[in-house]
Amino acid sequence: MTFKSFNPPQRILMGPGPSDVSARVLSALARPTVGHLDPLFINMMDEVKTLLQYAFQTKNEFTIALSAPGSAGMEACFVNLVEAGDKVIVCRNGVFGDRMIQNVTRIGAEAVVVDSPWGRAVETHKVKAALHDHPDAKFLAFVHAETSTGALSDAKTLCKMAQEHDCLTIVDAVTSLGGVELKVDEWGIDAIYSGTQKCMSCVPGISPLSFSPKAVAVVQNRKTQIQSWFLDQTLVMGYWSGEGKRSYHHTAPVNSLYALHEALVMLHDEGLENSWARHKEQHEVLAKGLKELGIEFIVPEEERLPQLNAIYIPEGADDAKIRDYLLEHYNLEIGAGLGAFAGKAWRIGLMGHAAKSENVALCLSALKDALYQ
Repeated sequence: MTFKSFNPPQRILMGPGPSDVSARVLSALARPTVGHLDPLFINMMDEVKTLLQYAFQTKNEFTIALSAPGSAGMEACFVNLVEAGDKVIVCRNGVFGDRMIQNVTRIGAEAVVVDSPWGRAVETHKVKAALHDHPDAKFLAFVHAETSTGALSDAKTLCKMAQEHDCLTIVDAVTSLGGVELKVDEWGIDAIYSGTQKCMSCVPGISPLSFSPKAVAVVQNRKTQIQSWFLDQTLVMGYWSGEGKRSYHHTAPVNSLYALHEALVMLHDEGLENSWARHKEQHEVLAKGLKELGIEFIVPEEERLPQLNAIYIPEGADDAKIRDYLLEHYNLEIGAGLGAFAGKAWRIGLMGHAAKSENVALCLSALKDALYQ
C-alpha cells in the first residue's frame, strides 16, 4: 500500500464550526517549533493570556488557553468546581445544556434541570423559580450561545439572579466569544469556557478558560481531590502564571498556540465591539436573503445568534442531498441539525473570518441553485 501526503481542498466553512481560518493564522502554524518551556514561548503565553482577558472582558488572573477543545473546557469547569453531593441548577435548551447535565451527574452531584424549548433562549423566570426553590444550590450553569439551536440567552440577567442567591455561575461561551457581547467581569461570570474554532477563527483543539477569584477559591478549598489529573487546574496554574520558571505539567500544543496568538492579535486589531457589529451586520444580510428564498428561522429574532443561524429545511428538500450538492459544486459546508432538529434544520455559521459579504452572497446563491436546480 502506498500513502501520499494529505492535501485537502479549500473549503468555505459556514457550518457550526470549525470556521474559516485566515491565511495569517495558518501561516503562524508553520513557524518554527520551540520548547514549551522556552523563555520566548513563555512570553508569548503571557501575551495570549492578556489578549484572552481582553476577549473575555475580564481582569481574572486565572485566564488561560486549555490544551484541549471546548468540550474539555466544559469538563474542566465542572470537575474543578463541583464536588459529589453539590446541587447544580443546569439550564437545558439544546444539546450542550444536556452535556452539562452529564458532567454534573458523572461527578456525583445533583442536577436540578431547568428545561426551555429547543430554539429558544433560557427562560429566566424558570431559573428564578429554581433558585428560589433550591436555596442550597451552589452553582448555576447555562449555555450562553446554544450551538445546536442558534439561540442566544440573557447571560447578564442570569448571572445577576445567581449572585442574588449566592450561586456561582458556569457559562458555556464556545460560540459566543468574539461574536456577540460578552462581559465576564461586568456580568459577574465565575467560570467560563470557549473554543478556538468558532468566532476566534483559529484551528480547533484549544479551549480559552477563565475563573473569577471566587471560583479559584472554591477550587483551592475543595474537600475532595479533583477527579481528573490532566484537567486539575491547581496543577495547570503553575504553568500559566508566576514570574520566572514555570512548572511543567504537559507539553503544550506549541504551534496551535502560535495560531491562537495570531487570531487574538487580529481580534484586538479589529476591536471587540467592531467584531460584534460585523457579525450582526452579516447576519442581517443573510436573514434578508433567506427570507427572499422563503426559508424560515427557528429562533425568534430577538433571541437569535447572529453567528449561528438555525433555519428550517424547506418542505420537499432533501437534507443530505442539498448539503452534498453545496459541498460538491461550491466547496461550501453548512451544518446539519442536531438532536431534536436532526433532519429538520440546517445551521449556517457566520463565525470569525467567515462572517464577510462574499461568503454570505455565495451561500445565498448556492442555496438557491441547490434548491431550484
